[in-house]
Amino acid sequence: MKKVGFISLGCPKNLVDSEVMMGQLSAAGYQITNEAAQAETLVVNTCGFIEEAKRESIEAILEAIRLKEQGVCRRVIVAGCLVERYRAELAAELPEVDAFIGTDQVRDIIAVCDERANSRALPVLPMGEISYLYDDETPRLLATPKHFAYIKIAEGCDRPCAFCAIPRMRGRFRSRRFGSVLREAEQLIARGVKELILVAQDSSRYGEDLGMKDGLAQLLRALARLDGVEWVRVMYAYPTHISDLFLDVMAEEPKAVKYLDLPLQHASARILKLMRRGGTRRSLERLIERVRRRVPGIAIRTTFITGFPGETEEDFAELLDFVRSVEFDRVGVFTYSDEEGTPAYSLPDKVAARVAKRRRARLMREQARISLRKNRARIGSTVRVLFEGRSSETDLLWQGRMETQAPEIDGCVLINEAPDGCRPQPGEFVTVEITDAHPHDLVGRIV
Repeated sequence: MKKVGFISLGCPKNLVDSEVMMGQLSAAGYQITNEAAQAETLVVNTCGFIEEAKRESIEAILEAIRLKEQGVCRRVIVAGCLVERYRAELAAELPEVDAFIGTDQVRDIIAVCDERANSRALPVLPMGEISYLYDDETPRLLATPKHFAYIKIAEGCDRPCAFCAIPRMRGRFRSRRFGSVLREAEQLIARGVKELILVAQDSSRYGEDLGMKDGLAQLLRALARLDGVEWVRVMYAYPTHISDLFLDVMAEEPKAVKYLDLPLQHASARILKLMRRGGTRRSLERLIERVRRRVPGIAIRTTFITGFPGETEEDFAELLDFVRSVEFDRVGVFTYSDEEGTPAYSLPDKVAARVAKRRRARLMREQARISLRKNRARIGSTVRVLFEGRSSETDLLWQGRMETQAPEIDGCVLINEAPDGCRPQPGEFVTVEITDAHPHDLVGRIV
């Protein structure tokens, strides 16, 4: 049986693509391995979103090529966004790679893993014709822990954001059929999944292209009412498409987690206009006020970009003051990445990288103070925690997550004490009393 190893870079949406490719290969008789040294074929699923992700992807490709040259593996296949964006350049620079498949060619993974195929000659669709979208009948091999799984509810993006190349790599926005998402959710629950995490490039527009009104709200309610599921989480919502019905479903349905991932990118009206996102600081403040009013106790996560072309010290000061005023629960900050082919690439007044990094560090320090204050307020409370096993930081602690903590990107609850004989299994829920707090993580004991 031929063994195939996967290296998946980038976000959970990329991970789902890897899981689909692994599922198809497994159904075709291939064996999937986590050990690169045991693989006959290595598949590197790349990310091409920003410079850092591209660099990480190139390093992974070069490492796979090195293993091939050493005779560890026989074939190297490069897939994903980087291929969709730079196929010709990659093919010219990396003759050691046996095949390149873009985001629209996920179904071709079996063909390119066949050593008899001339896989470099696969037909390639023009950028505007990218249309691939998996469904519930597509084999999928989960790479996440057994207790949670991502479901991609839509693909592509039609937003005009000046800094983003995703529309070029992922094509137009297109939603999966409602019934297909429900059926996949039921399949995942039957496999023991307790938490369903909905992802897309733009989750908030789900169903618009299918003629649905408030499609995301309808989907969230239906999923939250499935037997066996415990949490349903929505990631990557867009600030202009947060409907009252969606918020009401989140407030009313016990299994719809009170957590909103809402990338805002900036607070200065001038910079938001240059980013082609629109809005003002006040309009964003009104949005956050509305979200918190309709969903009491909700945790709001957002992301910002520092160093966007033209960002002045005054613009950054407004962003910093906005963060202090709103007091988000979770914040991620990226420095601007100058991506060729995007509208922002040709903008004047570039901000020096060192300045962008300094602003990022300052914003993160401010958020750390806010997070620490919020976390300390939880000391003495008891919370429901999804147990995940040993801590990723040390074997001396266990860890888990509250519903207000998404995997990978947020902090966790570190567990340092439990009653005698208490040995919970990953995927079980436990009650934890919070005893200590850090800027990102909480510490507690099982009660």
